Amino acid sequence: MTKLGNYIKASIEEMKKVTWPTKKETARYTWLVIGLSLAIAAFLGLLDFVFNYALGFII
Repeated sequence: MTKLGNYIKASIEEMKKVTWPTKKETARYTWLVIGLSLAIAAFLGLLDFVFNYALGFII
């Protein structure tokens, strides 16, 4: 049981060393991820539409 206790104590000590982002940074990064996800989804949707149209034209 001492190994588990040492692991938990070490984990708590390491978590105290972590530099957490501010609310403003978290919000900014969240919107960045959402925006990039939407942009990539739109790009892939456009590619799908173009390839589908091209394949339909060929067939």
